[in-house]
Amino acid sequence: MAETQQNSQQNDASTFTLRSVVTGPIREMSLLRQSLLFAELSYISYMPRGEAGVFANEMGLDDVRYYDRDGAQAYVFGNQHDAVVVCRGTEPNEWNDIQADLDAIAAVAETVGHVHRGFKREVDDLWPRLEQALLSNERPLWFAGHSLGGAMAAICAGRCKLSHIPSNPEGLFTYGSPRVGDRRYVNYVRMNYYRWVNNNDIVPRVPPRWMGYRHAGQEMYLDSVGRIRNLQGWWRFRDRVRGFVKGLTRLRIDHFSDHNLVGYIEGIWRGIEQEEPVSDRENLAEMKQQRRRSSVPHPHFVDHKQAKDRVVEAPKQR
Repeated sequence: MAETQQNSQQNDASTFTLRSVVTGPIREMSLLRQSLLFAELSYISYMPRGEAGVFANEMGLDDVRYYDRDGAQAYVFGNQHDAVVVCRGTEPNEWNDIQADLDAIAAVAETVGHVHRGFKREVDDLWPRLEQALLSNERPLWFAGHSLGGAMAAICAGRCKLSHIPSNPEGLFTYGSPRVGDRRYVNYVRMNYYRWVNNNDIVPRVPPRWMGYRHAGQEMYLDSVGRIRNLQGWWRFRDRVRGFVKGLTRLRIDHFSDHNLVGYIEGIWRGIEQEEPVSDRENLAEMKQQRRRSSVPHPHFVDHKQAKDRVVEAPKQR
């Protein structure tokens, strides 16, 4: 569900400006700070494993585990306070991802109701390893993802509630996520779920409602100029038209360009700038710089791509 150009931007770590830093339990952060953190973690989940480990370490998440099974991929980022499961979204060069997006037939969910069969298959590939890794986790557990990764994160969070994992989902944050399941399923998946939608992003509109699919969670809408708004009906339609026209003047199709995760990150950051005093933002920025200067040059993380776990050394910071 992501364009090739979008993924090339997401994989280019040199253009990524990291703003989040975790200094304590995530539940003590504001909603917008949590949203920014999980959006940035979703962003770095598209990066190569070594670079993702470096960025996560700078953010204060020094425990990084990577899981890959038949093209379905996820990270578990953590520290002494929290664990965060971030599912990677669609990559155009991964045929397995493309198949998952297109296979929109409903399948019986592991929980209640029906879910998108392609998304379910992606989770089926990953969940046994994720569940095994989280059986000993007693920290607050968060789920996040962008695009296909958001759909996978939603299904994982639902399964977590029925598993033997000792910690229930603390929260679910998705960005440009498609619809995942039918009405029975979304009524079951009741948790702190924040579903971000950027103006004309086409992905949250599929699969269509006439196929029985519904959204869950609290929608967080970014309007045509990147402001967090609560627009419905005519006002939402007018804002989408405005965004589409603005996109045409920039020689782009808004329905696809708005799916870029960078747009979500920048919109959330603008909300933080309006909400937080400048002094608070400067203090957090200084904490991040101090952590960058004092962090270990070669953070280690566990790569579960192979059948046997192996430790991979991340590259030097640039």
